[in-house]
Amino acid sequence: MSSIKMKLGLVLAAGLMLSGCMQTSTTFQAAPEANLKPTDKAQLAKARYVNTPVAEPFRRALVSYHRKEAPGSIVVDSDNHYLYYVQDGGKAIRYGVTVGEEALAFSGVARVGNMAEWPKWTPTKDIHARIEGLPAQVPGGIDNPLGARALYLYQGNKDTLFRIHGTNQPEYIGASISSGCIRMTNEDVIDLYNRVKTGAVVVVLEPKHGDSPVNSKLALQGGGGAY
Repeated sequence: MSSIKMKLGLVLAAGLMLSGCMQTSTTFQAAPEANLKPTDKAQLAKARYVNTPVAEPFRRALVSYHRKEAPGSIVVDSDNHYLYYVQDGGKAIRYGVTVGEEALAFSGVARVGNMAEWPKWTPTKDIHARIEGLPAQVPGGIDNPLGARALYLYQGNKDTLFRIHGTNQPEYIGASISSGCIRMTNEDVIDLYNRVKTGAVVVVLEPKHGDSPVNSKLALQGGGGAY
């Protein structure tokens, strides 16, 4: 009987050691307050939306990175609602995002062709067709759907009209409801904006081609594998 207990103890100890090793590859981090400019603090203080906490699987994190994109690149796994900013040494900063419904989502390779702080929003013809009563343009600010920052995705010299941008609906981080753009919390998109350079490569994986080590849907249910 003591032999069986000893074996069980060894198995449990090994499991705990493995779990500990797996967890060291992920470090959850809040976006630094130092990233915020006085204008950012003033705008965020006026927010009328509820700043809903992001579910743990979608919180900003430093993770081990398994793909081969160059440091400085952005990779979006729409299936798992993750955006990765690739760093040196096999690491990436992973952010939770809202993505477009499958029929509206962008996929492919683009580059950051332009960047803007508290950008104005000019709804496209397609958006006007789907949503009645929109103005021709919405000035930048906390009530603007583009939020605090926008990265404009280009292919060649042509604006794809898709963006990576902030949001005044943080409760939808981890969902697929946008008109095709990639939304982040305002705090996270400010953090990303401060790291990205114009011209950076952006890879948006096709639907059903997500390859994140963590399955975000399972993670929300308490499973999902190793980080």
